[in-house]
Amino acid sequence: MIKLYNQLTKSLDEFQPIEKDNVKIYTCGPTVYSYAHIGNLTSYIYWDFLVRTLELSGFKVNRVLNLTDVGHLASDADEGEDKLEKGAKKEGKTVWEIADFYGAAFLRDFRSLNLVEPTKIARATDYIDEDIKLVNLLTEKGYTYETSDGIYFDTSKFKTYADFAKLDLDQMRAGARVKFNSEKKNVSDFAVWKFVKPGEDHAMQWEYLGRPGYPGWHLECSTIIKTVLGLPIDIHTGGIDHIPVHHTNEIAQTEAAFDAKLANYWLHCNFITIDGEKISKSLGNIFTLDDLKERGFTPLDFKMWVLQGHYRGERNFSFDDLAAAKTRRLNWRNRIALAYQSKDFSDCSEKKFSEIEALKSASNNLNSSEILAQIDNTCLKLEDWDYIDRLLGLDLLNSTPDRTAELADKIEAREEARKAKDFATADKIRDELVKDNITILDTADGPRWQYLS
Repeated sequence: MIKLYNQLTKSLDEFQPIEKDNVKIYTCGPTVYSYAHIGNLTSYIYWDFLVRTLELSGFKVNRVLNLTDVGHLASDADEGEDKLEKGAKKEGKTVWEIADFYGAAFLRDFRSLNLVEPTKIARATDYIDEDIKLVNLLTEKGYTYETSDGIYFDTSKFKTYADFAKLDLDQMRAGARVKFNSEKKNVSDFAVWKFVKPGEDHAMQWEYLGRPGYPGWHLECSTIIKTVLGLPIDIHTGGIDHIPVHHTNEIAQTEAAFDAKLANYWLHCNFITIDGEKISKSLGNIFTLDDLKERGFTPLDFKMWVLQGHYRGERNFSFDDLAAAKTRRLNWRNRIALAYQSKDFSDCSEKKFSEIEALKSASNNLNSSEILAQIDNTCLKLEDWDYIDRLLGLDLLNSTPDRTAELADKIEAREEARKAKDFATADKIRDELVKDNITILDTADGPRWQYLS
């Protein structure tokens, strides 16, 4: 039985899907206005592990990932410049070009991490009609009011608004007195629809109530979930930064409109920091997967680093730790290489790897680090490595192919040269192999090849 930490109950619960063997999951995706950095991508690695654990436990997973290509303002308080508009002006492109370019870049990163493809990738701009219907429904039910700049959700009408994030609304009111929007009835109220102000340059806009405008950031998740998955869903995933605003607002507008629970389980991953500091452009500590590649690391080295920790724990990233993760993955690939070359296709004869124990660890609130320790300390056959690839998605077997005929010929030629004491030829072949990222170990059982990196 899978146990998951549930944000709703603050406890480790035995997971049961609403529909037998069919798990409905929604993952909050990126706002596609710039490249995703490693902090953004960490969450998708954790939720990939969730999907793999569920699938290996016999469940069918129906997961939706959204791409926010409209309506996300720089501030969660419905203020500031739209992030896509800002990116478009900076790069001299249209917002549509920005959304297409960075949406494609995110999906390339997603796939380079060998993440399980979602059942559906939903772009926010494909659901504008559904957004408008939701705003109309909330208005009909008396949950909204109009201001000069948009349609707002009246959080005082939703009595359990503060419960999910354990918000102190009185403290929020006191702290917002100076910059409180006088047109808002409550400091916690949020826009479900924003009007384009006269003279405002906002390319993405749609007609509503006779005025141009665009949906509030939170709205898309509610409409996509209701339209694609139906209510309620089993698991909603995201980052801890979503708890006090985005997910709180999502719950309020969804449950107010449809009189149905949004999700049974909420999973939130913690932040990663760099040198103890939050990742931010102002600190100059933003790294993308391309930045890691320039330093000699692969996306799957980074995935290994992420899986060494737990989704609920705060992680501090360093290149030293990433190098250690790269070495760990290299060691695993070389164990596979040696297993290919042994007669029994096993990398040793000590304690055996257990699929049951590995899945048991994964099912205990996604304890990936425990699985990694098990792999380090047990012997594995090739079929065990296949199972590990399906569970962790580190692409170990595909990146560690059996030796080619060309490699076999070179190893044999080098061995013959050594036996003939033709060390110049043997060294020449060795150097050629090094260029191909191969090293040769001369063992009592004959030569064995391994990867250098």
